Amino acid sequence: MNKINFKLIFSLIFLIFVSFPIFTFSLLNFREGKINEINYQKFLQKEREAQEKIEKKNYLMGKFNPSTREDFVLIPTEYTTDKSTMYLRKETLDAFLKMHDAAAKDKIDLKIASATRNFNYQKDFWNKIWTGASLLNKENLAKSILDNQKRFKKILEYVAVPGTSRHHFGTDIDLNGGNASYFNSEVGKKEYAWLVKNAFLFGFCQPYNLKGEDRTTGYNEEKWHWSYFPLAKNFTQEYKNLVKDEDIKGFLGDENVAGKDLINNYVLDINPDCF
Repeated sequence: MNKINFKLIFSLIFLIFVSFPIFTFSLLNFREGKINEINYQKFLQKEREAQEKIEKKNYLMGKFNPSTREDFVLIPTEYTTDKSTMYLRKETLDAFLKMHDAAAKDKIDLKIASATRNFNYQKDFWNKIWTGASLLNKENLAKSILDNQKRFKKILEYVAVPGTSRHHFGTDIDLNGGNASYFNSEVGKKEYAWLVKNAFLFGFCQPYNLKGEDRTTGYNEEKWHWSYFPLAKNFTQEYKNLVKDEDIKGFLGDENVAGKDLINNYVLDINPDCF
């Protein structure tokens, strides 16, 4: 009996001795596998976050097609000035339609002259002014301002550099005449007075108000430009966090971006009520 117990004990000890390295090795492999899996998941998370930042930056800079996005909708032509194809974010259009109906009750007819403008649209718009193919305030700047730095600065009085326009967000609209002369007319003054009094009730603000202590740089006053700030304020903050001056390129005259501090002086220098 003692011999049997001894053999049994010896066999168990031998089995443990032989199995322990295998068990230890398996345990180490399991732990290493878990660590590798955790590290891999962290890597994937960083990749996803990096890709999300790229996609968000591209959106903020207008590098997308609004007609292919589910969060954008086509504006019915009865609400536009020239029946052209234009898009807005769904929330922006819904808010505008409510404002339109309220204005109509006061015999104010609000129509959208310009809505979402992506990078390519803004690039074409900018390049035509840069080359003189399109006039700015009835002036051919390619002929009247030969110095590139001065021409760049002049265009910036009213036209955003591609990649910096609030029209990229899908939250901003130009209304009715879409220019200073229209809003200086009797009808334009009446419409602007209504907007100043009522637009905020529907979530809209005027980002480029008259320059003063609250807004010292950036674009000149634009009475026609209104922004749906419940969304735009977040996009503006994201733009500040994600976009750098070196990202602003890809259009005629882009070598003049350096030293202009376009983000702080133009993108962010807006009416404080729009933040």
